[in-house]
Amino acid sequence: MTFVLSSMMELGKKAPNFKLPDTVSGNVMTLSQLKSDIATVILFICNHCMFVQHINSKLVELANEYQRLGMQFIAISSNDIKKFPQDDPFFMAQMAKYNNYPFPYLYDEYQDVALDYGAESNPDLFVFDGNLECVYTGRFDMTRPGVQPATGEDLYTALDAILEGKEVNPSQYPSMGSSIAWKRGISRNNMDMFF
Repeated sequence: MTFVLSSMMELGKKAPNFKLPDTVSGNVMTLSQLKSDIATVILFICNHCMFVQHINSKLVELANEYQRLGMQFIAISSNDIKKFPQDDPFFMAQMAKYNNYPFPYLYDEYQDVALDYGAESNPDLFVFDGNLECVYTGRFDMTRPGVQPATGEDLYTALDAILEGKEVNPSQYPSMGSSIAWKRGISRNNMDMFF
């Protein structure tokens, strides 16, 4: 397992649209259907990563809290399931049910969405305002597995700023986690991925 820091999307960039299957309901969902007029949080996660497992319970708590306030959370897994069979859509659905995910857990089979967003790590977080412009990107919080419990502090701070009508602090930090398991042949920014 390779650990990487996220590259972080440019603030102000529009969220790329997508059309992906939800592993729990089986329905195909689009960003335009799911987005919130207040804020939309898009998370690239996967089943096997210890960094995702570390934040899971706090993520569910946070998502429940802010979705009640009109925000929308969307989780996407883009991992190559030949490399990590535990990230297969069948097991994604089981993980979502086990953790009581209050948000859709979508499968990006062809990895196009991860590439469009510049996602690199599991987890990798993106927050978009009501106009689907990026206002936050990076880490959930500063914790690490086995060090201290997840707090979600960085994401909480960003979402609270949106609710209060304030500018989200542009001083943001990259997320750290396991690298998205890319399929062979994929390249990004004209640089070959390492396999």
